[in-house]
Amino acid sequence: MKLQVALDLLTVEAALDLAGKVAEHVDIIELGTPLIKAEGLSAVTAIKEAHPTKIVFADMKTMDAGELEADIAFKAGADLVSVLGTADDSTIAGAVKAAQAHNKGIVVDLIGVEDKVTRAKEARALGAKFVEFHAGLDEQAKPGFDLRGLLNAGEQARVPFSVAGGVNSSTIEAVQLAGADVAVAGSAIYSAADPEVAAKELKAAIQ
Repeated sequence: MKLQVALDLLTVEAALDLAGKVAEHVDIIELGTPLIKAEGLSAVTAIKEAHPTKIVFADMKTMDAGELEADIAFKAGADLVSVLGTADDSTIAGAVKAAQAHNKGIVVDLIGVEDKVTRAKEARALGAKFVEFHAGLDEQAKPGFDLRGLLNAGEQARVPFSVAGGVNSSTIEAVQLAGADVAVAGSAIYSAADPEVAAKELKAAIQ
């Protein structure tokens, strides 16, 4: 299982600083949607140039114009680009077309999707490299949120998948046991007293 760090920051400087501390211990560096909206895709280019051997994930959360938006992100240096699972099939297919042209990959984010298992299978059939079972920050803040729901859906879908939302040192073992291909850690790393130590410990917890 790969470890992905989500850089949910607002400046390129902060992202480069954090990436520099944790890159050794992660496989995928994700530029969060707020960062891309605040700084543009130049942030993707900066991270890729600083860490050329790492997989760089532009969390675009594309909802329309899939081929165009994915193409722009791939040209900026992204290796993976996200499209929302709630988007039309044609949007996902268009993004996949751009990915194939660049020999890169599309991740379909299932945030907000009611029937995640069915949509995960559909997204994979449309050409997604993997799907992301994702609970956003707002959903995680609701009383009673439980990561188990995402893990159960991932187990049932039987497609390559990542898990994002509540991944930390106490849950990463369950994420791996569920069969996830990628564990996405955000605040567990960037809000830690020592992000490098936090990333190292998460990576060590992956068997």
